[in-house]
Parts: sequence; structure tokens; C-alpha cells
Amino acid sequence: MKSKETVVIIGASNKIERYSNKAQKALIANGHTVILFNPALKEIDGIKVFNNMNDINEKIDTVTLYVGPARLVPMIGAIIGLKPKRIIANPGTECEEMRAACNKAKIEYMEACTLVMLSTGQY
Repeated sequence: MKSKETVVIIGASNKIERYSNKAQKALIANGHTVILFNPALKEIDGIKVFNNMNDINEKIDTVTLYVGPARLVPMIGAIIGLKPKRIIANPGTECEEMRAACNKAKIEYMEACTLVMLSTGQY
């Protein structure tokens, strides 16, 4: 079994129908530590939500993306600054600028679905 990870969810949501919310619950259910990021929220399900990526000081294994390229591009520098081992671009979040920044920073960039990866044992 793979070791558990610390995962930042970019675009965390308190709306249960959103995939970021489903991923949050699935990651926790699989024993991972989640760090939530959304500039507009304070907490989700009792978990603090970070409004500024510069306030995240933990060692990050994975960043999973749930925002589209238009919102993502201005955040690329801050996301790379978290120094994750990998970034997962969930469907609809694929971004060539993010891919290029990951390649430059030697961070694994995957276009995949966190929920599918978890449910099929690929995470």
C-alpha cells in the first residue's frame, strides 16, 4: 500500500455536488490529509480553508486542481511555490501553462481524475 499523502485541493467547495467536494471526502476516507484552498471560503466540513497559498507551510505531496485555466493561470507561481511532487489536472482543468511550469520545476503533471484514481487503486 502506498503511503498516505498531504494533498492541496485548489478550488475546494462546500457544495456537495462539486467534484472537489467529492474528492475531499474520498481523499479523507482513504487516509490522506487534505489542505483546502478557496479565496472565498473560511471552512468546509469543519476544515479550515486557506485563502492565500502563501499561508500553506506544510510539505505537499500532491496538488489536485478543480479550477479552469482562466482562474488557474494567475495562481501558477503560487502552486509551483508549494513544491509538490505532482499536480493532478482533473478534467476541465488542463492547462498548457501549468504543464510548462511543472516541466520547468521538475514536478510531475498528470491529466487525470483524482476520484477515478482513488476508486481504482491508482492514487
